[in-house]
Amino acid sequence: MPKFSLFLLLFIFLFSYFGDVFYTLSPYVLDKDSILLAPSFSHVLGTDRLGRDILARLIEGGKVSLTIGVGSAFIASFIGLIFGSFAGYMRSYVDKTFVVVVDLFLTFPTFFLLLALVSYVNASVWVLIFIISLTGWMTTARLVRSESFKISSQAFVKILKIAKVSKSKILLKYYAPLLAPIYFVSFTFGVGGAILAESGLSFLGLGIVAPQMSWGSIMSSGKDVVEIAWWVSFFPGLMISLVTFSLINISNYLQKLTNKKQIL
Repeated sequence: MPKFSLFLLLFIFLFSYFGDVFYTLSPYVLDKDSILLAPSFSHVLGTDRLGRDILARLIEGGKVSLTIGVGSAFIASFIGLIFGSFAGYMRSYVDKTFVVVVDLFLTFPTFFLLLALVSYVNASVWVLIFIISLTGWMTTARLVRSESFKISSQAFVKILKIAKVSKSKILLKYYAPLLAPIYFVSFTFGVGGAILAESGLSFLGLGIVAPQMSWGSIMSSGKDVVEIAWWVSFFPGLMISLVTFSLINISNYLQKLTNKKQIL
């Protein structure tokens, strides 16, 4: 059990969603007398080039980054679960159509496809959740399809088909529990991937638009002053790294559990 990663992830979520209850400085207030101050007692993590408190902005930006990460991963993994299990169960022309659609999506590098979609719309939290999930469901779908093929070859599935049990009941009652481990592994990977994707877009100036903020946009705002004010980019980058590190550890643990069950 990756207890440290779970504790760290829980702490970051509590920090982001409830940190402003204890740390009351505004992330939006400009202070011309506090421009690019180094970390101190008055500003724990320093200030940016507009005099805004970095810690307050990390708390506010964390809400956006984590919401996008969790929301995108949930939708993308759910789409992959539905499409993959349906294609693996139905086979025939449904599976062939599924393979063509997935291959079509995978023809384009995911991040460049993401850039192309974002460039035509004004980015917001919900728009980014939709676009990232739209470009991130294929890997989960392929994994689920492969596992669905294995399940379909089991004797109990053939008996259920002979007994004329409805397809929806077979998928929901018998397939879903067996595919759940793959879903949770894909979900944990997806959260980290979505946060990194949003951060990359924000760093390029195509992500969250002011006055909203995310860890990626905060990090981007410090790239021009990194030589004289390292803290502006360092702390949001650290938060992204910690979340990604924790999720990878948890995903590895879930994969080990899944592999043990398959062996048994």
